[in-house]
Amino acid sequence: MDFTLKIWRQKDAASRGRFVTYHLEGISPDCSFLEMLDILNDQLVQKGEDPVAFDHDCREGICGACSLYINGRPHGPDDAITTCQLHMRRFRDGDTIVVEPWRAKAFPVIKDLIVDRSAFDKIIQAGGYISVNTGGVPDANTIPIQKEHADIAMDAAACIGCGACVAACKNASAMLFVSAKVSHLSMLPQGKIEAARRVKAMLEEMDRLGFGNCSNTGACEAECPKQISLSHIARLNREYFKAILG
Repeated sequence: MDFTLKIWRQKDAASRGRFVTYHLEGISPDCSFLEMLDILNDQLVQKGEDPVAFDHDCREGICGACSLYINGRPHGPDDAITTCQLHMRRFRDGDTIVVEPWRAKAFPVIKDLIVDRSAFDKIIQAGGYISVNTGGVPDANTIPIQKEHADIAMDAAACIGCGACVAACKNASAMLFVSAKVSHLSMLPQGKIEAARRVKAMLEEMDRLGFGNCSNTGACEAECPKQISLSHIARLNREYFKAILG
């Protein structure tokens, strides 16, 4: 398969970026999107050119590092996958593919397709944890938890923090990410002690870092590779109002 790639190239956060066009031939349809970029970089290195910088790690859809905006969609044209799980058979022979980094004030470009997502880490540091001294690790069955609550907590914990929700939102909101972390802990007995302080601290940090307000369009859920539900945002709002009114 042959492709024309229009890739965003930017030296650093202070430099002006631009799209650069590349042509690739003979790409296997079974090749993953990141493997295709590896092939491109091999060719660029052989020509003495600077390879395209892009982020990745596990390549198994777990870490969320492979955050690319492909043809106008976070992680590309497939649903419920990360970029590393996208294969070139999803495109047509001869297609032009536009690749760019996440676009958000809170995610400044480091180089080319890599953005600084440490803003998510700062939100977690503000309150996305349990600091209560609970002693040794108890057996799983010693703390009774309703199955419904456990299922909701597990679904929320599936969030990998890739930032697709921010990239998809026209306001660059981090509400889906924050709500997943708040839901994960607020549904469990261990997280209830610090629930009020947690939700206020995380939302305040989110606002301080420059993320926008929830747009209520549902783009975040539609593009989330782990299909985190919008219902978590509703729970986040309830937890926040309980915290400020209680």
